[in-house]
Amino acid sequence: MSTAHYDVHGTIAVIRLDNPPVNGLGLALRQGIVNGIRQAEADTAIKAVVLIGSDRAFSGGADISEFGSSKATAEPNLLTVVNYVESSRKPVIAAISGACMGGGLELALGCHYRIAKPDCPARSQTRPVAGRRWHTAFAAPDRRRARREHDRLRQRGSCQAVQGQPAV
Repeated sequence: MSTAHYDVHGTIAVIRLDNPPVNGLGLALRQGIVNGIRQAEADTAIKAVVLIGSDRAFSGGADISEFGSSKATAEPNLLTVVNYVESSRKPVIAAISGACMGGGLELALGCHYRIAKPDCPARSQTRPVAGRRWHTAFAAPDRRRARREHDRLRQRGSCQAVQGQPAV
C-alpha cells in the first residue's frame, strides 16, 4: 500500500514517500503528505519538514493505477497538496535523488526549497530564461515567482533558449 512515512530526527520532520516503483501520487500518498505536514505544524519542536522519495524517484507524478477512478480526483488532489505545502508555516524542503516528473515536479516546486544529489536525473530538467538555462526546480524559491519572472522576461522579449550550453 502506498503511504507517506513520518519520522522525526531532532528538530526535522521527514516525510518519506513510499509508493513503488516511482512514488506515484495516489490518494493514500497525498493524504499522507498533508497529514505529515499537519503533524509537523502541530509539533512546536519541529523547525522544518523534508519530503524525500527513493533513490529511484522523488515522484514520477500521478499514480496511473488510479486513472479513471474516483481516487484520482478525490481530496486532497494534487493542487490541494501543493497549496498546503506552499502555505506551510514551517519550511518544506524537497530532497530529490531520482526522477522528478509531472505532478512530482509540481510538488517539488511547491516546496520552499529543493536540494538534489549531484547525479540526480531531475537536475537536467531546465527551462530557458533570460538567455540562460535555469534549473527552475532548484533555483527558484517558489514556483509562482519563477513563473512570474519567466512571463515578465518573455513579454520583454528577453527569454531565449540557449542550445548546447550547460546550466549555471
